Amino acid sequence: MTEVPSPASVPGRNPGRPPAFSPAMIAATWFGCGLAPKAPGTVGSLGALPVAWLLLVYGGWSWLAVAAVAATVLGIVATAAVLRRSSVKDPSFVVIDEVAGQWIALLPAGLDPVLFIAGFLAFRLFDIWKPWPISWADRAVPGALGVMLDDLIAGGFAAILVYGIGYVLAGGL
Repeated sequence: MTEVPSPASVPGRNPGRPPAFSPAMIAATWFGCGLAPKAPGTVGSLGALPVAWLLLVYGGWSWLAVAAVAATVLGIVATAAVLRRSSVKDPSFVVIDEVAGQWIALLPAGLDPVLFIAGFLAFRLFDIWKPWPISWADRAVPGALGVMLDDLIAGGFAAILVYGIGYVLAGGL
């Protein structure tokens, strides 16, 4: 009986990255956004914006909320599949977590361009800065849930900030 080599032992293969055309990789990289050579998380967040805008145009915040939940579930499943074939705990090419978090951040923005941009910037700020409890989730929660959770919390923090900015811009305070 011939033993099948692991992906990490095949010459010329990146041990941290499964095959690019598997369904899990297509979802986890958000259709290849995560394969960007620089700033894949930012590219993944940018890749989430047009879909979010279309969801808001045609279905409002409720469609975006449903899509964020769906991206979270898909993200956990796809990331788990990718992690089984990867030697990296939280691969930078996995950006479905950024998509879900970005969509959460955009929930209070609606179709206001200023708030939409603020949602993008606020999410990237919290995702990169990682204040507590985002940093805790990033360090302490293992596996696919851990990969997703820090971005979901960052999205929640960003959504609160965007809501506050919208309140102030509407004449609040």
